[in-house]
Amino acid sequence: MARHIRDEETDRLVRALARRKRIPLTEAVKLAVGNELRREEETLSLWERMKPLRDRIAESPATGLEADKAFYDALSGDT
Repeated sequence: MARHIRDEETDRLVRALARRKRIPLTEAVKLAVGNELRREEETLSLWERMKPLRDRIAESPATGLEADKAFYDALSGDT
């Protein structure tokens, strides 16, 4: 299945990669797309990146105190 690159910047980038790697254009496209997909798969989600923080918070002992509106108002400087 043939693909035609009509965007000049994309064509330039593919050709530059092919020249540097000394590979055919098709291989350059395959390499670039494969690397980008791998990078996407390796990227941790926000939920996963926050896990150490979530774990640290979960380890904190409960104080038994209950936060109410007055508490939050005091934090923000409202009286």
